[in-house]
Amino acid sequence: MSLRAAEIEAVAELLREAARREILPRFRRLAAHDVRAKSNPMDLVTEADEAAERVITAGLRGLFGGAGIVGEEAAAADPAILGRLAQPGLAFVVDPVDGTANFAAGIPLFGVMCAAIRNGETVAAWIHDPLGDDTLVAVKGEGAWVLTPDRARRRCAVAAPVPVARMQGAVSWGYMAPELKARVLPRLAAFGGLVNYRCAAQEYRLVATGHAHLLVYNRLLPWDHAAGVLIHAEAGGHAAQPDGRRYSPLVHQGGLICAPDEASWQAVRETLFDA
Repeated sequence: MSLRAAEIEAVAELLREAARREILPRFRRLAAHDVRAKSNPMDLVTEADEAAERVITAGLRGLFGGAGIVGEEAAAADPAILGRLAQPGLAFVVDPVDGTANFAAGIPLFGVMCAAIRNGETVAAWIHDPLGDDTLVAVKGEGAWVLTPDRARRRCAVAAPVPVARMQGAVSWGYMAPELKARVLPRLAAFGGLVNYRCAAQEYRLVATGHAHLLVYNRLLPWDHAAGVLIHAEAGGHAAQPDGRRYSPLVHQGGLICAPDEASWQAVRETLFDA
């Protein structure tokens, strides 16, 4: 059973409200004590992350009663919370500020991400851009679109396939094992142009709206990818792990390749990962 249209729009408005109340007022106004490191110096959390997650969590509980909720910051404090995504019924995974390192540095590349997961499968997704004030939305089987504040919708579509030498996109290689990194990095020159925004929300926006062809990741935390993979798929794209397994929000190890279609996915995989 899909979420109702009113529920889809209510979640989009909830993310927008959290951004207006808790994120944007703190952008470029964080004090030193408002930013802390978690697992490493680039894995940051700010007062905005925590405040926005509280607002979103409370709002989802109000809208969906007993649904399980997995927020990135709550899961950082208690990793057992991740198990809620595998429980029967409806659950939500939330990244209150994706691109926290950018946000903390005053760089305008961050977003708010949320995905609805029913019985282990992503069924709806939202990526809100606080500065652009619009939201990418997808419902499984119903397509993906950009939702504006006046509730206008613009359908999303991935870029047309092109040869590897013309492909543009984003490759995140920082979490690759040293031997994999040594193999992959020299091969990046085979592509037309690559970036690393340090923000999956904005990178998924690129491919879902046809402004880039590929994404490559090597860490599968569900708050980073559950929403983006569904939006990309509903915009017509193909995503899978490098060994061909389909993405699942319940799998948190391994890598991911997103491309306009399966043939393009295969070409990216062969270029980067084949011996």
